[in-house]
Amino acid sequence: MKTYSLRNISILSVFGLFCCISFSQQLEESKFWDRVLFGGNIGANFGNNFSSVLIAPQAIYQVNKYIGLGVGLNYSYSERDLNRFDDFKSTIAGGSLIALAQPIDFLQVSADFEYLHVNRNFADSSFDDNYWVPAFFLGAGYQQGNFVIGARYDVLFNERRSVYQNGIQPFVRVLF
Repeated sequence: MKTYSLRNISILSVFGLFCCISFSQQLEESKFWDRVLFGGNIGANFGNNFSSVLIAPQAIYQVNKYIGLGVGLNYSYSERDLNRFDDFKSTIAGGSLIALAQPIDFLQVSADFEYLHVNRNFADSSFDDNYWVPAFFLGAGYQQGNFVIGARYDVLFNERRSVYQNGIQPFVRVLF
């Protein structure tokens, strides 16, 4: 499998940001920022000897009332400490390019390309993992104002490499 470097991720992120900013050349500066929506995900999970935190901000440039393009960052940290051989620490970080379309008032369709760096450290170091993994999600959701609830499917899902449990994921998106 081909490995991708941080340089490739940086180039892809800069390209995505450039595409979003290039739209501002056609608008006054104040109008550009009026079209930018911010949102994302934040989460935490704590249990018996387990903790997990997630932060994933997003910025979407609303090209017109039907199309939005944007970028996102992803970071999560998980740790399990039971003083056993299956204890682990996991850090996942990366970015995403996002395209949203609203063909009718209540329907939002999306395409999200994520590129994540996975670093997993187990108590038994022979299972440690350190790799890059892509994910390409196609999704649809019911939209009411700035709130969307739906599901997305990772067309690149790989049971052994993906950071997600399965290819289908429910999502909630709120953008302001």
